[in-house]
Amino acid sequence: MQLARVIGTVVATVKNQSLEGRKLLVIQSLDARLAPQGKPLVALDAIGAGTGELVFWCRGKEASFPFHREDTPTDCTIIAIVDSEKHVTFKSDK
Repeated sequence: MQLARVIGTVVATVKNQSLEGRKLLVIQSLDARLAPQGKPLVALDAIGAGTGELVFWCRGKEASFPFHREDTPTDCTIIAIVDSEKHVTFKSDK
């Protein structure tokens, strides 16, 4: 699991049938200090996240786990919303 901020939405006029009715969102991965890292990604939304929210996401085989018994083609899925940024902590280098 990694932290990210939802920075936008994706509109797809044609997509795999198993993705019908599911939101695709653009996320920006964040480091422990909530600073952007890497390039933005497109993620399948499994929990109802919206633009500006802090979320956890996962990649790989685990990305399809929220969609029980479905053949959902995803390699990046939003799996949780972080209620408050004050709960995010990091260890200092000191």
